[in-house]
Amino acid sequence: MTTHPSPDTPSAPSMRDVAKAAGVSLSTVSLVVNNKPGIGDETRARVLDVMNEIGYVPDRRRSNGVTTNKVFGLLMESLTVPSSDEGFYQQVVAGIEETAYRLDHHLLLHLYRPNVDPLDSIRALMGRNVDGLIIANDGDITTDVISEIANAGRPVVLVENYMEGASIHSVTADNFTAGRVVTEHLIELGHRRIGALGGPNKYSSLRHRMRGHLVAMVESGLPVDDELHPRSVSGHPRKGYLQMQQLLALPEPPTAVFAVSDKSAFGAMEAIKDAGLRIPDDISIVGIDDVRSAAYSFPPLTTYHVPKYRMGEMAVTILNNLISSEEPIPPARLVLLGHMVARETTAAPRA
Repeated sequence: MTTHPSPDTPSAPSMRDVAKAAGVSLSTVSLVVNNKPGIGDETRARVLDVMNEIGYVPDRRRSNGVTTNKVFGLLMESLTVPSSDEGFYQQVVAGIEETAYRLDHHLLLHLYRPNVDPLDSIRALMGRNVDGLIIANDGDITTDVISEIANAGRPVVLVENYMEGASIHSVTADNFTAGRVVTEHLIELGHRRIGALGGPNKYSSLRHRMRGHLVAMVESGLPVDDELHPRSVSGHPRKGYLQMQQLLALPEPPTAVFAVSDKSAFGAMEAIKDAGLRIPDDISIVGIDDVRSAAYSFPPLTTYHVPKYRMGEMAVTILNNLISSEEPIPPARLVLLGHMVARETTAAPRA
């Protein structure tokens, strides 16, 4: 992955340097670099002479009319250590990075922090001739931030997020189906009193997962009891643990628990064990994501596999097509299907 150069390292000449030295506009230099018509022979020759004199090497070289060596920007929310360790976005980024590498393109990563002007970040990326941007996850990257970025004029693809009514391409998992399927699994086993561990409302993926859970409950004729939905503890590294403690303190604890993510499920499993209860004999639990540690938890977690690597792969493919196509591509939302992985944390409730 390409990284930002050190401030002490002399930067290579840019298009702006060429434009300034040649006394022409940036768009004129771009026409010369990409061998496009629209400028006179004398101007073209002057720009080429300046490029040679200052040692400017275009980032985008053309072969048989196809643009190669593009530079993609990847903008992500700055994750906490526990979130980065859980492996979800590591797999998404792996799909982005490896696909860009296969296409012979470069990747610049920037971690967004909400108290920093987002346009400053984008200007820094644009100064390196970024051809397009992938924005992964939402949370602190709000719709206002995304709109400002999209207005910068570069193609944008969202990952695990989308904007209603906006002309922006996106790739998401089918989070609604994930929440619905794992809940239906618990219901089919015979559970009727099911707790639900939600997550921060700022993440659209978690909201859709919870909505899938609620729809499964309602369609099965089961009551949605507020006491079985403990509030998420914002910013706490052990949210799932604390939420599960609230459920265990009820006069009648649930026989099964739906967790909106594997991370929350792991915390809940710790709380269940600390209370001297057994999984799944006393309480069944399901998660969503299928992070790498789900298969190695004790007991192995029943969860819903989200195609994390594939989301990153498709985001790069779409962005590459947006940049390479000579015709506009209508904005679309690509929803990737996953599947449930039944392991050892679920069983029928005890009579």
